[in-house]
Amino acid sequence: MRLKFTKMHGLGNDFVVVDGVRQPLPENGPPLPAEELRRLGDRHFGIGFDQMLVVQPARKEGVDFRYRIFNSDGSEVNQCGNGARCFARFVRDEELTDKHEIRVETAAGEMTLRVTDDGLVTVDMGAPRWAPEAIPFTAKAEADRYFLVAGNNGYEVSAVGLGNPHCVLLVENVDNAPVDTVGPLLESHEQFPERVNVGFMQVIGRNEIRLRVYERGAGETLACGSGACAAVLCGQRLGLLDDTVTVHLLGGTLQVHYPYSSQDGHSGVLMTGPASRVYDGAIDIPQPSKAR
Repeated sequence: MRLKFTKMHGLGNDFVVVDGVRQPLPENGPPLPAEELRRLGDRHFGIGFDQMLVVQPARKEGVDFRYRIFNSDGSEVNQCGNGARCFARFVRDEELTDKHEIRVETAAGEMTLRVTDDGLVTVDMGAPRWAPEAIPFTAKAEADRYFLVAGNNGYEVSAVGLGNPHCVLLVENVDNAPVDTVGPLLESHEQFPERVNVGFMQVIGRNEIRLRVYERGAGETLACGSGACAAVLCGQRLGLLDDTVTVHLLGGTLQVHYPYSSQDGHSGVLMTGPASRVYDGAIDIPQPSKAR
C-alpha cells in the first residue's frame, strides 16, 4: 500500500496529514495498525510526527469533513488545536473546499475553523468543561484547584476538559520547570482515567503567559493549541488573566480569547495562529501477512 501524506506543523507541533477523501482508508478504527503508526512516528526510522491527522468525508449534514487525530504512540485522541489549524489549511490547499469557514466533525464534537485572508486560522475550540466527570477526572467536587500526590511529592493543579483532559500547574519560570519528570508522573495519574495533558504556566501579566506542555501519548511538544487554551481558561478562573491572552510556547505564539468575565458557558474558546506546510511525500506500507 502506498500512502500519500503531507508534513505540516503549527508552531513546531508537527503532523502528518493524510487525505482519506481521495485515497481509501478505514472509516472506523485507525488508518493504519498501531505498530505501523508507531514506526512512522519514529523520528529516526520513520517520518517523525507528534500526531497523524486524517481527513475523511463528512458523515452527516451541515459538516464539511471528519477530522481524526492519532498520536505517534498509536493512540487516538479527541482534540488537537494546532492540528485543526493545519487541517484547515490542508483542505484549502488541496482544493477539497474553497470555504473560509469550515465545519468539521471530531470525536469531541463539531468544530468551526476560520481561515483569514492573512493565512492565519482561528479555531473555535468549544466551551470548557469544569465538572470532574466531564474532564474526566476523579474528584469529590468541582474546585478551582486540586491537590494531587504523585511519587513522593504533592502538586496543586487546575483541571479542565476541552475535548481532551488538561491539568495546569503554575510555575515561576517555564525554563526550569520540571516538565520531563513531573509531566509523565501526572500524565498517567490514577485520577485521570484517560490520562491528561500537563501544562506548566508562567504568568507574565494579565494578557500574557509562557507555557510548556507535556502531551499524553506524545511527550513534550513545541506547541499545544488545546493546552494553550486550557492554560488561559485555568488562569482566568484563578483571577489571573483577562479575556484575551498572548501565549508564548516553545515553537511560537498563539492568541487565545475567551469571554470568561461574561460567565457565558455557551461561548467557545477562540485560538488563532499559523499553520505551515513543509513537504509532500509518499511511503510504502507493508501489507500484513496472511495467516496460513
